[in-house]
Amino acid sequence: MSSTTSPASTAAGPSGGARLVVRNLRKVYTGRGEPVEAIADLTFEIRPGELVCVVGPSGAGKTTLLRCVAGLMPATSGELVLGGSAITGPPQGMAVVLQEYGRSLFPWLTVAENVELPLKEKGVGKARRAELVGETLAAVGLGDVTGSYPWQLSGGMQQRVAIARAAAYEPQVLLMDEPFAAVDAQTRFELEDLVRTLWKRLGITVVFVTHDIDEAIYLGERVLVLSARPTVVLEDVVVGLGAERDQLETRGHAEFARLRTHVYELVQQAKAGVRSLADAHLTHPGAAT
Repeated sequence: MSSTTSPASTAAGPSGGARLVVRNLRKVYTGRGEPVEAIADLTFEIRPGELVCVVGPSGAGKTTLLRCVAGLMPATSGELVLGGSAITGPPQGMAVVLQEYGRSLFPWLTVAENVELPLKEKGVGKARRAELVGETLAAVGLGDVTGSYPWQLSGGMQQRVAIARAAAYEPQVLLMDEPFAAVDAQTRFELEDLVRTLWKRLGITVVFVTHDIDEAIYLGERVLVLSARPTVVLEDVVVGLGAERDQLETRGHAEFARLRTHVYELVQQAKAGVRSLADAHLTHPGAAT
């Protein structure tokens, strides 16, 4: 899914990504029953070209946060600013990759046509469309299946198509909502490395929601740990593992293990109802700040 409908500007930083500011975000769902406060107060900033992961207990409002950032759901109060412009609808320069990759691809279109579709909506010329489709499918290792249909591909390959479609759109911000939850462990590792490769190559801002703590630490430059509902930021954890990461070496590093333990404890504290770092009882404190 790519967002192309809003005229809002998303001025890019030097890296090619856009700055995202979330300030005092609150979201209350209203319906036939009592109002439900999903997000109480979220405030954070993501710098241009930064890759930030978001973790927290189930039901912590991670997907609600992404929907608000994507302009698909209005906030009850607070500010959402992308590249200096308020988010009031799906912003230009933003692409979204969802967990349900099978539902986001059109089965009657070929792989190449699926990747090309948002480029047509964006008004990209035919020659440039062909160039972008070819480049991005080659980058995700699907250059030899451009004429295939999604239903002819494995789950991991379908998710690569979804990622290629987002990359071809040349976004300044990429939102990813648990995109690898439905694939096997080996494919998941390959897709994680693919995301970091594309992120470094494109210089875009990435917000990556996941339930997997190891994945969050491996991918992110920072990990936002959310409390249980109604949601606040429990801690903004800096991941000091360097720019170059390897599935074996990075995951075997002592700092990786320390961060994993710290974030795991934070999530467990969040499940227990802790809503501030000062109230958390940690046996392995001292994560990077």
